[in-house]
Amino acid sequence: MLRSRGARAGSTLLRALLGLGPGRAASGARGQGWLRPAGHDTGVMVYNSLTRRKDPLIVGRADAASWYSCGPTVYDHAHLGHACSYVRFDIIRRILTRIFGCNIIMVMGITDVDDKIIKRAREVLPPTVYLRVTETIPQIISFIEGVIAKGHAYPTAKGNVYFDLRSRGDKYGKLVGVAPGPVGEPVDSDKRHASDFALWKAAKPQEMFWASPWGNGRPGWHIECSTISSLVFGSQLDIHSGGIDLAFPHHENEIAQCEVFHQCEQWGNYFLHSGHLHVKGKEEKMSKSLKNYITIKDFLKTFSADVFRLFCMRSSYRSAIDYSDGTMLEAKHLLLATAAFVEDARAYMKGQLVCGPVREDVLWERLSHTKGAVKAALADDFNTPGAVDAVMDLIHHGNRQLKAVTKEPGGPRSPAVFGSIVSYVEQFFETVGISLADRQFVSGDSSSATLHSVVEELVRFRLKVRQFALATGEATREARRQQLLERQPLLEACDALRRDLVAHGISIKDRSSTSTWELLGQRAENHKPGS
Repeated sequence: MLRSRGARAGSTLLRALLGLGPGRAASGARGQGWLRPAGHDTGVMVYNSLTRRKDPLIVGRADAASWYSCGPTVYDHAHLGHACSYVRFDIIRRILTRIFGCNIIMVMGITDVDDKIIKRAREVLPPTVYLRVTETIPQIISFIEGVIAKGHAYPTAKGNVYFDLRSRGDKYGKLVGVAPGPVGEPVDSDKRHASDFALWKAAKPQEMFWASPWGNGRPGWHIECSTISSLVFGSQLDIHSGGIDLAFPHHENEIAQCEVFHQCEQWGNYFLHSGHLHVKGKEEKMSKSLKNYITIKDFLKTFSADVFRLFCMRSSYRSAIDYSDGTMLEAKHLLLATAAFVEDARAYMKGQLVCGPVREDVLWERLSHTKGAVKAALADDFNTPGAVDAVMDLIHHGNRQLKAVTKEPGGPRSPAVFGSIVSYVEQFFETVGISLADRQFVSGDSSSATLHSVVEELVRFRLKVRQFALATGEATREARRQQLLERQPLLEACDALRRDLVAHGISIKDRSSTSTWELLGQRAENHKPGS
């Protein structure tokens, strides 16, 4: 769960992984003790933080793979740093479900204990089920009692309960390979050892609290997720995910708690961690504490959710990603180009866009190659940048065929191959949660609906004028020539209007019997008058 202390934890983790951080190395080599699970092989190789290598992703059941995600602790409006992690893992969830046939049961725990958070935390992406900490206090108390009974935790006279880290021995550090070194503790600390961490905290004045066998208090940070996950999935978990800053100490402590409670050798089989969202030009993650964040609400006033999702796909989910207006514009332009291709391909299929002979054999081969390349990329640790590149290359080849425009109609046509390409492109983007068809506008623009209606009427009127100017009926050749000459000013006015609208972000495309338009600068919006 995301808290302000996560920044310190993330820094500790990153330094430890580079051999720069404080703390001592765990005695066991990371990855050597990992137990390869039995069950259904998804066909995906996934980078497992437990082993720090790519392992075959094997889940207990293909129809019910268990996935726990640490939920957000959100003050006021969530920011893009929160959204980036959840969007990335939502994309992975969709890929596993829709491409590799793995039904995911995702559970998310929502922290809402603190006064400032309760009733203000909200999900970024919907899990199968979510549980709030305040709904599971009795189960948390029972879990703590179980850890105490097994000799791995102790209560104090002050009403606190701590996990006895030394009782874990050399099993601590499975995830990050480090155990915490000495830390500064208050002189009145009631811990046995400085590295012990809290399972239950005695109540302080003005804090929310619950009654427990140890007195009034509230749960520690790490015990919340362990309890909620165990409540649904028991002693075995296929996948656990979160931001890289949660790996230590949060996920490491979850492992310790669950493995001693369930008395199991390996509680979680795969730990997936996403990289931070950075503000471009700075080596710091986007966070509220650093005051460098952009709220989701403010972002959606400028860009659409689909643009942000494509932006997230253009880098590995494990890597840090730089946010800037430039990178967002690049993602938006890719969506615009994709939607424009789909519209042109549909116009060709309808006979509204006339081209020369199409190299159908080339396009069928490129489509087959793209399908294989996309699946191979996604099977390799969910390589979304590689998959997007493959799809955009297919679009490039399709556009090359559509650009061969001639004024002479007739000749062989190849609508089937373009229909297959359009279907595949739309299916790919729909799989990862991006819509090329929905008429979405950025939020916060109350005039969008009105603007849409005005443009529809304007383009419809222009189409009627243009059709009248081009219609000559069954007149003689000389009479048709005279009519076209007399109506030329109408055609010139139509062309001038089209050019003028481009300056306002509206692009009109004239086909043989109709006209379509795009609203540029917001999202890939393609329309046919009256549709």
